[in-house]
Amino acid sequence: MAVYTHVPAEDIDIFLTRYDAGRLVSAKGIAEGVENSNYLLETTGADGNGHRYILTLYEKRVDEADLPFFMDLLDHLGAGGVRVPRFIPARDGTRLQQLAGRPACLIEFLTGISVTEPTVAQSRAAGAALGAMHRAAEGFTGERPNALDLSGWHDLAAKCGEDFDRIAPGIGARVAEELAFLDAHWPAHLPRAVIHADLFPDNVLMLGDEVTGLIDFYFSCTDIRAYDLAVTYSAWVFSHDGAIWHGDRAAALGAGYVETHGLSEEERAAFPVLCRGAALRFLLTRAYDWINTPADALVTRKDPLAFMRRLDFYAHANPTDLLGA
Repeated sequence: MAVYTHVPAEDIDIFLTRYDAGRLVSAKGIAEGVENSNYLLETTGADGNGHRYILTLYEKRVDEADLPFFMDLLDHLGAGGVRVPRFIPARDGTRLQQLAGRPACLIEFLTGISVTEPTVAQSRAAGAALGAMHRAAEGFTGERPNALDLSGWHDLAAKCGEDFDRIAPGIGARVAEELAFLDAHWPAHLPRAVIHADLFPDNVLMLGDEVTGLIDFYFSCTDIRAYDLAVTYSAWVFSHDGAIWHGDRAAALGAGYVETHGLSEEERAAFPVLCRGAALRFLLTRAYDWINTPADALVTRKDPLAFMRRLDFYAHANPTDLLGA
């Protein structure tokens, strides 16, 4: 579950008096997500016609100092025509508040659902939406380092240490081998930009084959732009367990991205290496959580081996295999 801080309805109603949002009608905790506490709010609306908002309370895994970066980024993307959930300012113009001892924000509600098994058409739409986001991000001057870059992967691997093999024998050696490969081949010269860095299907809202919103930008940072495509690719074109690669989805996602943004020959050539990095990133974060989450915890642990299988697939792939001619 993703409600770590429970807030009484009476306190939420008082919180809403800071905004032109009307009175609280209902508040429901949202189970999705692992970083923050989220509530779906129904209010009377400022005009009495009813309205929905997302109330987010930021837990310890999100640094309060990073919030202005996220806010400014979403304002920039929204002004560029990207459907993103923007932060609602209070009457005094501030966007960051305090509630129940946590930093808190009222956020725009977007319609749509997250698909669990994307179709080819939905994969193409996701690729196109990512390309449009990258296009709209041009000119954004904010900077935020990626804490989960190649250096961060080394740190995570060191923290997991000998515990890797509690998950499955040989993982520690495989991770060490992959880190050595990426140290030697990581394409650090490629263009950098602000990226989403976590565009899994549960962070894309859709109605049918249309993308109605991109959400959860709390991993967004400045890094290699094409790496963002590799992360999205890894999330959308495999079965959940990583055992099956869906070539039709892969071709569609890549085509959608090229249609709205484009991909240079250098980026295309480096794509298998970028995908190996994306697979290792999620293998490591899942492994760390698997090792450090108690077996009886309410949070469901995600299988690191699903990204080990992706990593093994990428190790034998070339750009044409992954993206088509």
